[in-house]
Amino acid sequence: MIRSMSHVAVKTADLAGTVRFYEQVVGLRLAERPPFEFPGAWMADAGGNAIVHLYAGKPGRGPRGQVFVGSAAVDHFSFNATGFAAYRRKLEALGMDYREQPVPATALWQLFFYDPNGVMVELVFDGTVEEGPAPLQTSPRLYQPGVSFYTPAQAARRPKRAARPAAPRKRHPAATRAGAAPRGAAHRAR
Repeated sequence: MIRSMSHVAVKTADLAGTVRFYEQVVGLRLAERPPFEFPGAWMADAGGNAIVHLYAGKPGRGPRGQVFVGSAAVDHFSFNATGFAAYRRKLEALGMDYREQPVPATALWQLFFYDPNGVMVELVFDGTVEEGPAPLQTSPRLYQPGVSFYTPAQAARRPKRAARPAAPRKRHPAATRAGAAPRGAAHRAR
């Protein structure tokens, strides 16, 4: 018996940038991660559930070292969310392309956009409790299933690194492998 979905795993060649995306755009937070033998991060929802697992280093690349981009056979993954108008404003402020639609014969609203790795992310909202205008069914941003609107230039528009305090940071075990440098350090050294 399936009770719920556990997580989605995303391969990335840019761990720090992908963590920033899921923190700043989607609203997830960095979670504790077991000390796997490869770099990565777990991103948690408001309830502390690690629902997005990020693979970096060798597991984040193909057998010949190639970088994966896009969703392959998986079209998208989806989160239940609140704040439709705020997410729409955030995506527009970041210059990110998105698609939207009301789900036919329901009160659900959807927003679709891509993460820095070309993976489509969907946010689903309960339109009966959302404030602001509903998605337009004739909008040029109307979602069309199976039609990609990803362009590599979108990856360049991902959130920029936030200014950090000057004080030294503690190592975060969730985003490092055993005995490795703090998250992002290995990536910056490349």
